[in-house]
Amino acid sequence: MHSLQFLMAMPGGGAAGQQGNPILSMLPLVLMFAILYFLMIRPQQKKQKELKKMLSEIKKGDKVITSSGIHGIIAGLKDDSVLIKVADNVKIEFSKSAVVSVEKGKEGDAE
Repeated sequence: MHSLQFLMAMPGGGAAGQQGNPILSMLPLVLMFAILYFLMIRPQQKKQKELKKMLSEIKKGDKVITSSGIHGIIAGLKDDSVLIKVADNVKIEFSKSAVVSVEKGKEGDAE
């Protein structure tokens, strides 16, 4: 009886099979990463892709809203900037990345 207790108390001896499968022990970590990917990373990548497409399709005359909340009409385009008409004789140059919303419109719709 004493030898049985001694064998069970020894590491690796007598109690074979209690360590478990290492793949099953990693399963919660893998599941947490999968949930993080589908709830956070993938939607953000999709949003960035849509924004990049929107910015590549802007043209002169489109109504836009910038990230600072300025509403205006595209008066000119450069490689990585846009000229926005916000009032009569008032044009401001912004980086294309500052444009967050585009509404297709006509050039004469300025306020």
